[in-house]
Amino acid sequence: MKEYKGNTEYKGNTIGENIRNLRIQKEMKQTALALELHIGRQSVSAYERGVTLPDIYLLIRIADYFDVTLDELTGRKRDIPQKVNY
Repeated sequence: MKEYKGNTEYKGNTIGENIRNLRIQKEMKQTALALELHIGRQSVSAYERGVTLPDIYLLIRIADYFDVTLDELTGRKRDIPQKVNY
């Protein structure tokens, strides 16, 4: 996976790790999450392992299901420049 070199940092399989952590916090099996999202269990497994990524529409459904923001789900962290007063 290519790393974006702007002022936003992405590392490794953050999305998959976050999906897995959220699922485990809810004490869910991959099969149960797959049923909730109307996808196959193999897809959940592939996302969690970083083999593939969910599309934006599925990311929104996952974020809504777990009641988190897309930024939280994707691990997005931005460097927000400080305003300079003159």
